[in-house]
Amino acid sequence: MESLLKRQLHTATLKAFGYGGGGCINSGQGYLTDAGKVFVKMNDKAEARRMFDGEYESLQAMLTTATVRVPRPVCVLDAPREDGGALLVMEYMEMHSLSKQEAELGQQLARLHLSNLRLLDDEERSESRVGAEKETPKAIRQFGFPVTTCCGYLPLDNAWNDEWLPLFARQRLQSQMEMLEKRHGDREALSLWPQVERALPHLFQGLEVRPSLLHGDLWSGNAAEVEGEGPVVFDPACFYGHHEFDLAISSMFGGLGNKFFAGYHQLVPKEAGFERRHVLYQLFHYLNHWNHFGQSYRTSSLSLMRKVAAMASESKD
Repeated sequence: MESLLKRQLHTATLKAFGYGGGGCINSGQGYLTDAGKVFVKMNDKAEARRMFDGEYESLQAMLTTATVRVPRPVCVLDAPREDGGALLVMEYMEMHSLSKQEAELGQQLARLHLSNLRLLDDEERSESRVGAEKETPKAIRQFGFPVTTCCGYLPLDNAWNDEWLPLFARQRLQSQMEMLEKRHGDREALSLWPQVERALPHLFQGLEVRPSLLHGDLWSGNAAEVEGEGPVVFDPACFYGHHEFDLAISSMFGGLGNKFFAGYHQLVPKEAGFERRHVLYQLFHYLNHWNHFGQSYRTSSLSLMRKVAAMASESKD
């Protein structure tokens, strides 16, 4: 692997430093090169290339908005293994636990979500003007993403859709239910699913959803801060979707703090029905964790399915 990195990074120096480590899916290692420090994520699964290609494009998309700090991706490489695997090389950052800069991160996430909406507004205004057009990024008018991304190691169907609810219902929730049926065949979950489907339109009545660029997996373990530079987020699974989706996992598993949400909602106020949709979007993540890690997430997933199913008969917030 080191010879591959030296060749692709055009460096004679390649010295590992720090402690190699990683999460429950990938491992990682910092390296000193002729051009400075890099961080290399590694995964030996056959599908690793698809996962890292999606993360590379996600980081690039977030960088383009200039709203929130992310590691700059360098390249994706096939691992020198006959049975697959891949490497993602990116900028090395000296990260520390997020503590003092939660409110700033909340505002930066809001600006990320607003970035495409402002491009949409600008394009609508420019259509009524006469004169030369400025060279500005093009707004994204659909929901989805140009490539497959992975929330964990499971792929997301990011095929473009003109509307948000069909994408979320079919390409997020239904896809999780199909995996759940294959892996676990849980009868109670399968019996609740039609009730959840019937409830979905009730949660979006009167709501206009426009595509925002989302991090896609912003739980507290994917956020940190860099001294002198501010907050940073990493391990994205980007797509264009409803901005509220990103906040669901941010409040799970210990969650980001109140200052984060207060900072966010200063720029993006809550809309009617937010709390119900928050439960709905959390359901996706619990189902995804059930498919990743097994039965320990069954009880929470079923509880949320019952809550969402009951929402069809409740009045709007």
